Amino acid sequence: MDKFVVAESGPLKGEVAASGAKNAALPILCAGLLSNEPLHVTNVPKLWDIGTTKKLLTQMGVDVQQPGSHEITINAKSITTCIAPYELVRTMRASILVLGPLLAARGEAHVSLPGGCAIGARPVNLHLMGLEAMGAEIKLEGGFIHAKCNRLKGAHIMFDTVTVTGTENLMMAAVLADGETVLENAAREPEVVDLANCLRAMGANIVGDGTTTIRIQGVKALHEATHSVLPDRIETGTFLVAAAATRGCVRVTKTDPALLDAVLVKLQQAGAVVRTGTDFIEVDMQGRRPKAVNIHTMPHPGFPTDMQAQFMAMNCLAEGVGTIRETIFENRFMHAQELLRLGADIRIEGNLAIVAGKERLMAAPIMSTDLRASASLVIAALCAEGQTIIDRIYHMDRGYEDIEGKFTALGARMKRVTNLM
Repeated sequence: MDKFVVAESGPLKGEVAASGAKNAALPILCAGLLSNEPLHVTNVPKLWDIGTTKKLLTQMGVDVQQPGSHEITINAKSITTCIAPYELVRTMRASILVLGPLLAARGEAHVSLPGGCAIGARPVNLHLMGLEAMGAEIKLEGGFIHAKCNRLKGAHIMFDTVTVTGTENLMMAAVLADGETVLENAAREPEVVDLANCLRAMGANIVGDGTTTIRIQGVKALHEATHSVLPDRIETGTFLVAAAATRGCVRVTKTDPALLDAVLVKLQQAGAVVRTGTDFIEVDMQGRRPKAVNIHTMPHPGFPTDMQAQFMAMNCLAEGVGTIRETIFENRFMHAQELLRLGADIRIEGNLAIVAGKERLMAAPIMSTDLRASASLVIAALCAEGQTIIDRIYHMDRGYEDIEGKFTALGARMKRVTNLM
């Protein structure tokens, strides 16, 4: 099993390009199931989860081509089965996103209950309740969701809590439904808007994405389209926080500053000089130690839960005491135990983490516990005296394209090794 060996590094400096967003690419690839004509997707990141999605679609009989290193073309005209098996779905929670498109376009779906990162329950009941409101018959048997319908009907659906994948699944189901569907308390994340942009390019009638109320007027069929995935705001933020933690200066290109308003405010509070342009963000600490910041995760446009682990790592090295309150997932402080092994001063009280900064950390063997926690451990290891070995880095490969190559280009001393004893 691969591991990272990370040595204490000086301030990160330089320029790195953001990849396409994993959390946008996955639902967009699933949207290809809605049409019998090709969907050509560009700026697709090269990630483990993208590979899993390709396998899942191919196993269904979908024609999946890769004309370029960051391009995928999907044609679902040749689909032979509507089954999403456990052996693939268990490794990636986003596999649930085939449910809505299959049901809308094919009238049936047999999807294993999902797996993914162990950061909380994240139940799919809101997906199922919405599909039932649209006329689907749903049974849960043998660990599978069995869903059938003739043609889905438009419905008024109110989400009890904000759910990104639930919003995406029902939005995709609604584009081929009979009549209008209204999604209330819908997720406003940029990735939801990007999916809506793709669906509109395919001929869907959607308004209100990016707000809490999305209206979808169903159409008879969708057509061929090309769509470019938006930049990954979490990858962008990860490199910017790494610059702050290491007292460096890093510019991330091929990104969009408008996607990271809440993150940039916190970096400025940490003492960073933040410069932005049309497609770049630069964080310059001017050699200064960061100041501790307080974080409160919230649905977009609030502070993203996918960035709290990285800020916890920065707070471990900052001046003062910072608090992090996690309100999205109930089990997302697992990385704190690994940071403690590096000598961090962290106290957990329920969904609150209190972090007292230290001048430096000390190397130790640690392991990744989920995707974003993995990135926080790399950031901390770059500032730890000695050589840190990070195990179970397959979590990182799920969501960060060539993370060691990009960090190394900024001056990080890290390498990937296999079967290190």
